Amino acid sequence: MRTLISTAFISLDGVVEGPGGEPGYRNSGWTFKDVEFLPEAFEIKGREQQEATAMLLGRASYEAFSQVWPGMADFADYKVMPKYVVSTTLTEDDLVSNWGETTILRSLDEVAALKQTEGGPIIVHGSATLNQALSDAGLVDRYHLLVFPLLLGAGKRLFSTTDKDAQKLTLVEHEVYPNGLQKQVFDVVH
Repeated sequence: MRTLISTAFISLDGVVEGPGGEPGYRNSGWTFKDVEFLPEAFEIKGREQQEATAMLLGRASYEAFSQVWPGMADFADYKVMPKYVVSTTLTEDDLVSNWGETTILRSLDEVAALKQTEGGPIIVHGSATLNQALSDAGLVDRYHLLVFPLLLGAGKRLFSTTDKDAQKLTLVEHEVYPNGLQKQVFDVVH
């Protein structure tokens, strides 16, 4: 079974919305405006590209990333990686032609089936709504979190507010940086 990894820039109060400057969010760009940049804190992002063998995205994140990432050298490894987009509304005509193989999945059952195939880790970037659904369905196996020392208040959150049984996590990697950023890698106990 393949490992499904959720990776996120997240504020201390759980917000994941608008980390890179996306329009329409009050605190957009919070990852670079309010915290000193330390390259060593972002080492995990390069490692993710090397270790992942596929990318899973929600529709909104696909539409945003597919307009920018295909031409960025920083994300070159993702260009050739198979991508899966979970959407009930996206069509084949909506897919970009310059970002490699992309498959549309219509349900969480299809994501569960993808996890049963042969291959390495599947990485989930952005996709707050999808992440919540994946977590609630017990499909996430690992979290790669870069926790920023900020309280953002309102905004899309990584975790849902669904009333459910507690889910245990095991801390497998952790580092704190001088700028207050924390790397936290958790395995989900299934």
